[in-house]
Amino acid sequence: MNPVSLKQIMSLVEEAGTIIVSSTDENGYPNTKQMFKKVHEGLTKFWFSTNTSSIRTRQFLANSKACLYFAGKNNGLMLIGEMKVCRDSESRAMIWTEGDEKYYPLGVDDPDYCVFEFNSISGNYYFNLEKHLFTIAELNKVDKE
Repeated sequence: MNPVSLKQIMSLVEEAGTIIVSSTDENGYPNTKQMFKKVHEGLTKFWFSTNTSSIRTRQFLANSKACLYFAGKNNGLMLIGEMKVCRDSESRAMIWTEGDEKYYPLGVDDPDYCVFEFNSISGNYYFNLEKHLFTIAELNKVDKE
């Protein structure tokens, strides 16, 4: 993947306020919801906040395979990877922001507050009627060159 494409991809990620997140239910069917973008490290890792009691948490604990989708006006990015459910204090504090009390009234230590950590494996960037398939390992190699 050339650096221009990587720059375009990152522009789409940075502009997104929300990300479409897909999990798999107990019957093997995809479940999709939109989640607020919280924190990310390039295209490698993304963190989300959610309720420990949520359906999605239950699904990711049973099957960590996940998909993220970023929808632009004329482009789109799909990332495939694994979703980890984090309940540790460090992960919770890392992405906690003012206003999260609206969703988790007991604060950062609310037992119904947990963090999803998505680790990318590969992606598909669609732009200009073309798809660009890549692995995160390939991107990391390009980034170091």
